Amino acid sequence: MRTLFIYLIVLPLCLGSVRAQSTLLDTYLEEGLANNLLLQEKNLSLDRALHAVQVAKSMYLPAVDLDVAYSHAKGGRSIELPVGDLLNPVYNTLNALTQSQAFPQIGNETINFLPQNYYDAKIRTVMPLLNTDLGYNQRIKAAAVKLQENEVEIYKRELIKEIKSAYYQYLTAIQVREIYHSSLALAQEGLRVNQKLLDAGKGLPAYVIRAQSEIAGIEAQLADAEKSIKNAGLYFNMLLNREADAEIFEDDMLAKDALWSLQNWGEVDASAREELSSLETGIAIQESVLKMNKQYMVPKISGFFDLGSQAEGLKFNEDSRYFMVGLTMKMPIFQGNRNRLKVQEAKVDLASSRNKKAQVEQQLAMAIGVARNEVLAALKNLDKSKVQLETAGTYQRLIQKGFAAGVNTYMETIDARSQYTQAKLAETVSKLQILSALANLERESATYQIPQ
Repeated sequence: MRTLFIYLIVLPLCLGSVRAQSTLLDTYLEEGLANNLLLQEKNLSLDRALHAVQVAKSMYLPAVDLDVAYSHAKGGRSIELPVGDLLNPVYNTLNALTQSQAFPQIGNETINFLPQNYYDAKIRTVMPLLNTDLGYNQRIKAAAVKLQENEVEIYKRELIKEIKSAYYQYLTAIQVREIYHSSLALAQEGLRVNQKLLDAGKGLPAYVIRAQSEIAGIEAQLADAEKSIKNAGLYFNMLLNREADAEIFEDDMLAKDALWSLQNWGEVDASAREELSSLETGIAIQESVLKMNKQYMVPKISGFFDLGSQAEGLKFNEDSRYFMVGLTMKMPIFQGNRNRLKVQEAKVDLASSRNKKAQVEQQLAMAIGVARNEVLAALKNLDKSKVQLETAGTYQRLIQKGFAAGVNTYMETIDARSQYTQAKLAETVSKLQILSALANLERESATYQIPQ
């Protein structure tokens, strides 16, 4: 009836998600989301993407630059101006007519093309008037922010699943150690009883040796359990970015077998997965790139305004100061068919993105189905392990009573105790499998409400 009840609840609801989390585990999850180093790195990448959007918006604003150039040259190309040859005869005539030297002789001039002691300082303001690339670039950068936000959410979900699994693994290792401690106490009691029987002349040395061997085997298993606890604790604390030896508290709800709660919220699907949202955003980016490439014939027009001064000899006066206003236009005429090829390339990329989205949708649906089946199998295994544990416990009690009455041998008590220990371990592992399977299903269906 118990199994039937589970199937009647779980199958129609497609398993729902684990939402009744304990307060302690929720606290650990919040600590992990706040302190995990890799998550902090992804948040920094998100900040970088947000700044890139601001840069894209600033491209619409005018750019003002100070441009200063100084040059000094000698030699090079020059031009001869025969000023003296042209004017000196005239000056001689004028001096003769005026009987004075009011018009002195002048020499010919040589003008160099390269300026000497020349400067040009200006403040240039450039304003884009028509540039379709700026708008598409801004939309692409905004979409990149959405992609990075999805990356952060995706990692958060993975981190939540890993923290849960690590915590369940740690608690399971604790319970396994307790099981071995109980088994060791029973084995030590068996050694004590057999030693007393041997001392009284009613026991067998083989039973004492066998009891000592059993104790040694359990102690070795205890050492492995202690190692598992330490390794699980190290991994759990690493996920939360805590000290390696930080104390991990046990959850009372988990310890009391209140291990999970399935909530009725309808059919499970992959529509909430951030991966699909990222693929849709990627398709939108490819569409923007395609539209941008198609408008390669639209001219790019900018206006500029220069306010400056230029002169030789570092002069600064009314003659050196100037301003200039103008427009620049750039439009491709012939570029070896590169622009049309870019359009075709963008179309192929867009088709590839859409195909990839369809593939991922199939893969995610399959992953949810597999996760659902894992939960069902884990539920079955737990139900069977509880029956096996109950049977093994009853068998052990009967054999122990029979041994005390002299009906059963000591070897039969060891076998019964081993069966009970294995059954208890199987039940503990089954609980871990259910918790891990539910955490995986919750991850695959993206149903955990991540705190913001």
